[in-house]
Amino acid sequence: MNVCNLKLISYKIGEQLSIQKATITTAESCTGGWIAKIFTDISGSSAWFNSSFVTYSDKSKRQILGVNHNLLIEFGSVSEIVTREMAILAKNKAQSSYSIAVSGIAGPSGGSLEKPIGTVWFGFASFDNRILTIQKKFFGNRNMIRYQSVLWALKLFYKEFLIH
Repeated sequence: MNVCNLKLISYKIGEQLSIQKATITTAESCTGGWIAKIFTDISGSSAWFNSSFVTYSDKSKRQILGVNHNLLIEFGSVSEIVTREMAILAKNKAQSSYSIAVSGIAGPSGGSLEKPIGTVWFGFASFDNRILTIQKKFFGNRNMIRYQSVLWALKLFYKEFLIH
């Protein structure tokens, strides 16, 4: 795992958000606040990083973000619709320009045939109401899956929302 990759991409994100005078918030589950940590490693990030919601449990997704209980029951927390809701609700609650949401199964337990370990959903929301959700499958141990999730989320956000 190369932490330099995370720092470089987060620095680039910060530069672009500063240029836009925009802010970002995160709603993290399996990454446990790792994206927020990478952002706040940068001095001056308070100018563009607004907040983070670490909603690891279904209860916290409901209570803190306001994710619909019925969606969690019907689709599970690791699903497109729940991750989409996490992104929208976090952006709106924090009054940020953008948001990144992540929910997945990092293992070593918790996987199923339908949702094996390494299944991660990403949700992105922007100030112009653009919503993007994508599922990825990562391999490796728990830490590797979480690292890959953080790096992939940052790279995709940068590419799709900041330099398109």
